[in-house]
Parts: sequence; structure tokens; C-alpha cells
Amino acid sequence: MDESNIPIDINIGKLQDWLVSRRHVSKEWLKNIPAVREKINNALQDMPAHDDIASLLSGSYINYFHCLKIVEILKETEADTKNLFGRYGSQRMKDWQDIARNYEKENLYLAEAAQILVRNINYEIPGLKKQIAKEEQLQVECEKKHTDFLKNEASSKSEFLTLCKQLGIQGERIKKELVDRLQELPDIYDEISKSLKPVLPGIELYSAFSKYILGDKATEVLPLLQYVVEHGNTTVYEWSYGEPPLSVEPDPIHIELDDEEQGAGDQIDFGDDNAIDFGSLDASAADIDFGDGDAGAEIDWGNIDVAPADNIDLSADLSAVSLEESGIVVEEQGVCGGVARGKDALTLLDNPTTRNQIIDQLVELESFLKMRVYETTTSGDNHNFSLLQQLPTESPAALTSMLDAVQVAASRLTATMINHLHNVKHSPRYVDVLTAQLKQKLTLCDKLSRLAARAAERRAAASSRAADLRPVLVRIIDRTKELQAQIESDISKKYKGRPVNIIGGVKFL
Repeated sequence: MDESNIPIDINIGKLQDWLVSRRHVSKEWLKNIPAVREKINNALQDMPAHDDIASLLSGSYINYFHCLKIVEILKETEADTKNLFGRYGSQRMKDWQDIARNYEKENLYLAEAAQILVRNINYEIPGLKKQIAKEEQLQVECEKKHTDFLKNEASSKSEFLTLCKQLGIQGERIKKELVDRLQELPDIYDEISKSLKPVLPGIELYSAFSKYILGDKATEVLPLLQYVVEHGNTTVYEWSYGEPPLSVEPDPIHIELDDEEQGAGDQIDFGDDNAIDFGSLDASAADIDFGDGDAGAEIDWGNIDVAPADNIDLSADLSAVSLEESGIVVEEQGVCGGVARGKDALTLLDNPTTRNQIIDQLVELESFLKMRVYETTTSGDNHNFSLLQQLPTESPAALTSMLDAVQVAASRLTATMINHLHNVKHSPRYVDVLTAQLKQKLTLCDKLSRLAARAAERRAAASSRAADLRPVLVRIIDRTKELQAQIESDISKKYKGRPVNIIGGVKFL
């Protein structure tokens, strides 16, 4: 076999050691590099304007092979300085030719080129690839974060709008809108009380069942619920005393956070201490003559000015006396009562205590009807109780209809909007808590929107950096391939043209 065709394979990791061991370069070659690099830096200060030179100097470490190309370019640009002996008078040409000669001493250029090749293969190119991969990964993460932020923002916004819809407000001026909605509560409660009418058959069935089971010991079942079904959403005063109040004076609603208790106003004490007893008046015992008798006998009315007795018309004067001036409030009898204040001024569905009682009684009625439906629809001896079989039974369809009516009534009374408005009215701090909850969702939306915009900016910045690094990577790979080919060619010349292969070089990247 011809020796000139035997290839020389050199591992990239042992290239520099191979050159030293084969005595192509000196062990002390690094000591000579600084002087050459200094000359290159000085020569670069005075370069002609040429596109090829600019291309060589852009983004690359200047080596021996670049110096040879620069010399070739200067032969064109400095052709005017060439003399008869083929020498150039240009200082630029002299500087670069001197640099090339310094590189060629002891094959210094070959050691430096091998070092550059190894550094590019082991560090520069993998580092750029890693950095580009990092930027691409950052783009993916930012894209995911951007999507998540927008999704969470939409979710928070949806929750805000849902809660606003439940409250029946627009969400622009939350606290004011909530306070304004309180004006609608009376009408809402009236509609709910009217919707309780279908519950009456279920109440009657429950009452009949209770009377049949308990007999004489049976008491009235669901009294408050039955009252609301029959009489509507009356005041607590009317429910308690059996007659409507003469006037209603509800307590003012305090929305602001303050612990000051509002005075309930002057109340009339109808106790025994200052009781007014008109039943013991006896005209004869008092010796009052309403005819032509002695006008000197006078009735002492306290601080009320009265006419002489001979001019008194009892019916006229009593009707002319102002109750406000006397400071006396007399409740009328019959269908009219006194003044409903405080909790008594609230309606049954508005008062927290009676409202909870009504809800509890609806739940009680619902439980009874569920049991009756179960008893009438379940077959088998184990579920047939002799006592219950003797009761007048309703059809399963009728029981189911009663149960549906009760469930519909309970759901309307315990609706989310009703609960919120009820708590707003009766809890001074609840409106602030609810407002803060809604505003917190809006604040969260704004924060998520800013985070999404920031993630989009980071993604765009990472994409821009990756786009800037890709051309650099392509350029350094091309330069490294070229440098590897030059090193292989130069080593081949030293071995009479034998092919040289650098294993693990740029071809394997």
C-alpha cells in the first residue's frame, strides 16, 4: 500500500499534544503569542476600507490564516507602493508581512490555530447552542405563563361578573350600588311571600298528619310559615300582637363602619306607675254639673288651659285637646295598634330571627314530604307501617308536586342575591367585606393583566436574543469548519500530502 494514501487521524482532544509530541510546535509556544497579538492590534488601527477586510475582522478571532488573506487583499489596495524589486513601500503591508513571518517561526500559527479550533469545538459552539436553547425554553415558559395569566384573569373576571350578576349590580360603584339595591328588598320579599301560596296544601297535610298521630296533644305545626302563606309578609309587630301598627319607624341603616348606636327615640311607658285609668271616672262622684249648675267647680287638667265650667262642652273640648301638647299617646283599639319600632318594624322575611324560623319550617316541611313520598313509592312489607297505612294517603304525584313547591319556595328565599342583600342590610361590616371581596377580584385582574404583559415582553426579548445568536452560531460554525480544513491541509503538507482527519471536529457537532 502506498504510504501517501494512509490517512492520519487525530482526535480533537489530543490535537495540541499531538503537535507538540511530533515536534511541530514548541512546548513554550504560548510565551510567543502575546508579542504577535500586540502587533496585530497595532496593525488593525490602520486598515484600508475594504469589504473583504471588514468581513474578515467581523466577529472572529484573527489568526494566521486571516493574516495571509489580509496580505493578499493589501497587494491589491497597496499596489501603487510596489517597487521594481517586488517590495512594497506601504507600512501596512510591511506590518502584516512581519506578523505572518512571526507566526511562521516554530509553526506558532499551527499551535494557535489548534487552540482556537479546540476552544470553538469544546466551548464556543456548545455554549452558543446552550444559550439559544435556554432562550427558546424561556420563550416556551413565558408563553405558558402568559396563557395561564390570561386564563386566570378571565376566570377572576368571570367570577367578578358572576357575583355582580348574583347581586344585581353593574360593578362600577360597588358600595353605592349595593346600598341602592336595598330599596328593592321590600318588593322582593313581597314577591317571595306571594310565591309561598302553593305551599299551603303541604302544610295542611302535615297538620292533618300531626293531629292524627298526636291526637289531642297535637299543637299547631309551622305556625309562622302558615301565617306568611295566609297573611303575607307582614311586620313582626302585626305577627306578635295580632294587629297592624299605627305607624312603622324602622331603625336607620348604617353602612359606614361605626359602633355608635343610634338612639331609638323617646318611648312611651305604659306601665303601672303612670297609668291612665279612664274607667274609674264617675261624673256623679266628682260632683260635676254639666248643666246649669255652679260654674265655680273646676276640673284640674294640669297645664292645659280650660274655659270656665259653665262654658264647657265635654265632647267638644276633649276633641279639641292636642295629644302632642299633652304628651300622651293613646293606642286605638280594633284593627289599629301602636308604633312599630326596631325589630318589630321589620317584616317577617326581613327580620333575621323570623326569617331563619321560616327557613327552618320550610326545611321541616320538606323533610316530612320527602318521607311521605318515600313511604308511598316504596314497596315491600318492611316499609309498610300499619299506623301510616290507616292515614288518608295522597297520590305520589300530588306529594311530589307539594315537595317541588316547597323546594322552589326555599330556593327563592335562600337565593344568593337575597342572602347577600339581607346581610348587607343587617350587618354594617358585611357591605365593606363584600365590597372588598369584589374589589380584590378586580385588583387581581389588573395584576394578572400586568403579569401577562410582562411575560409577553420577556418572551419577545428572549425571542429577539435567540434570533441574534443564531447568525453568530452559524458564522462561528462556518469559520470553525474553515479553520479545521486549513489545519488539516497544513498538517498534510508536512507529511507529503497524506490525508489528515481531525476526529471529533466540527463535523460531529
